[in-house]
Amino acid sequence: MAGRLIGIARKGRPHGPMELLDHVAIGIDTGVHGDHRGAVRPGRSNRRQVTILMAEDWTAALAELGAPVSWEQRRANLLVEGIVLPREEGVRVRIGQAVLEITGECDPCRRMDAVADGLQRALRPEWRGGRICRVIEAGAILVGDDVEVQA
Repeated sequence: MAGRLIGIARKGRPHGPMELLDHVAIGIDTGVHGDHRGAVRPGRSNRRQVTILMAEDWTAALAELGAPVSWEQRRANLLVEGIVLPREEGVRVRIGQAVLEITGECDPCRRMDAVADGLQRALRPEWRGGRICRVIEAGAILVGDDVEVQA
């Protein structure tokens, strides 16, 4: 069963503002084009090039928090709905033309409490903070694209 990509965001520098997009290129050496976190640097791992947040997890965290917060304040790159992403490393996910490999949990940091008090705690259970990924196949993505876990 396929889900759907409902949001794309990037930040051009550490701690910079998030920019919402309706489409973007994803590259093997760049991650989300224009996002500072995705570029592969010499001697560094590429396991955190792209971050994916499930809308259902975000909604659950906000229900626990009891406050409205826009998804991009989580500072994730992609927001998906209608699909449960696995928690196993090595699982591949196709979004539009791109293929990503899940490399771990996107642990919520203390910056989340600067957004809303208690948000870090609300994102901790069940990997609600999202997944970190590396790019396996480059390609264009567009809000509305199908999201599929590959077998």
